[in-house]
Amino acid sequence: MIKSKFVSFLSSYRCLAFLIGIAFGMVPAMTASANSPALVVIIVIDGLPQEQLVKYRDLYGPGGFRLLLEDGAWYGNAHHGHAVTLTAPGHASVLTGTYPYRNGIIANEWIDRHTLQQVYCTGDSAHTYIGEETGKLDGTSPANLRVSTVGDELRYATGGQSKVIAVSGKDRGAILLAGKRGTAYMYMSKSGRFASRTYYMQALPEWHASYYAQRPQDKWFTQSWTLSQPEASYARSTSNAPWTRNFFGMGQVFPFKPGRSSAPNGAYYAALIATPFGDEATLEFAQTAMEGEQLGRNPAGVTDLLGISLSTHDYVNHAFGPESRQSQDHLLRVDRSLAGFFQHLDRTLGLRNVAIVLTADHGFMNVPEYTAAYGMGGERLNSLKLMGALNEHLTARYGPGNHALRFSYPTIILDQALITKKGLNPADVETAAAHHLMKDPSIAAVYTRTQLETGALSDSMPLSKQVLRAWNRDLSGDLYIVQNPNGVFTSNVATHGSPYTYDTNVPLVFYGPRWFKPGKKPQAAAVVDVAATLSYLLDIRPPTANEGRVLEEILR
Repeated sequence: MIKSKFVSFLSSYRCLAFLIGIAFGMVPAMTASANSPALVVIIVIDGLPQEQLVKYRDLYGPGGFRLLLEDGAWYGNAHHGHAVTLTAPGHASVLTGTYPYRNGIIANEWIDRHTLQQVYCTGDSAHTYIGEETGKLDGTSPANLRVSTVGDELRYATGGQSKVIAVSGKDRGAILLAGKRGTAYMYMSKSGRFASRTYYMQALPEWHASYYAQRPQDKWFTQSWTLSQPEASYARSTSNAPWTRNFFGMGQVFPFKPGRSSAPNGAYYAALIATPFGDEATLEFAQTAMEGEQLGRNPAGVTDLLGISLSTHDYVNHAFGPESRQSQDHLLRVDRSLAGFFQHLDRTLGLRNVAIVLTADHGFMNVPEYTAAYGMGGERLNSLKLMGALNEHLTARYGPGNHALRFSYPTIILDQALITKKGLNPADVETAAAHHLMKDPSIAAVYTRTQLETGALSDSMPLSKQVLRAWNRDLSGDLYIVQNPNGVFTSNVATHGSPYTYDTNVPLVFYGPRWFKPGKKPQAAAVVDVAATLSYLLDIRPPTANEGRVLEEILR
């Protein structure tokens, strides 16, 4: 007994001494093992459904998607597990390993249910862009992200020696991959530059100034986006559909030329990111950041992390639909751009020293008119009419007043002050509203705050589980609406955001033959499994709210 207490005391003393040693720099922080990657690259393609990746597999050239699919471990049945399949929640899930109900990123933007003010997922009035104009709702920090990421835990484990950089055409794409402790660079649509925020630094690094001194963002000014392959290669996609619209002022059909003025200007830079040249610019800047920050060459021998979010595919799919010729050609061009980027990795670090993960933040539904033509449903829902009819019903039942205040997709915010003033039971009002909404043939399901808060829903039901993961009691509205398959609340040609497989099923590929066994895997996987798997590979603590599993079937 005495010996046991002495051993316990000694262990505690050594642990305390070790922690004190780290604090005062007398004990080195943990470093990665010799078998760890020099660099982990996370690539998120905005708005890429799994079916689209494999649909055009025979048309890919060497070294891009083909490298990943032939030499990487990949899943055909990988999904986002939350119901709100939007850009911000999708990006947040990749490296946090958890869902909106815990990480706090419930949508791209939402309405504060108490103030009725709009909240942007990465908005933070305490910070501004560096050297660029900052708008009211621009993304400037990860303040709304409530949990840690793989990059945060990596920097913690290595005492800050690991470098974590994220680059994206969208602020939310970069910020949510960079996490709390990394550094994010986002595309500026008025200048064509990638810039950072005062949250990360007070001044941009010297390598950034050197890069933009040559104005690399202007080199596409005289170029046009044309078909990259012979006409016969596009037999599986649609052409000149009647629902297409003017694409960033460049017309509706090929060719698309972002530079239409006498010199590069704001219109050119805004259009540039929506063309394949936008992805080229993103990858070129990522390479520049790699060299500037010496990623993968950490003298302490620890792993660095680079997050890249390619935003253009989302713009193209919104404007033309994933079944379109424009979407197909853009994906083929992404393939070539990635091949060039992988070649750069091989030249500078050696691909054998790099682990690559490819996924998407969400999939994409086909254009409703396209699916309707195939007898698969497809309709456009009007939220204003929905809210108007709901308020008419609640007024008839409970008296004057707008009981339903705002539609903040996919939720409706009720007027709790009015409900309290009238002495009504909130649960009764929610139920009455839900029953009314369910009479609409376009609505598949409605969940109430009371159901979601009290555990009245069974998470054994797939749709209920998806909604529970998407709904945050502090941030979300009072009624969660799920429309029918192929129904949309949007003016875009096509969109995403639903809990259906066309929106949840995305690519999930792990490349790195030293660590991952190649081949298509039959198991089901989730995007949140990325965080658990990388944490295990790097011998670091998983993110604070991680819910994913280690994909042990792909590990060597």
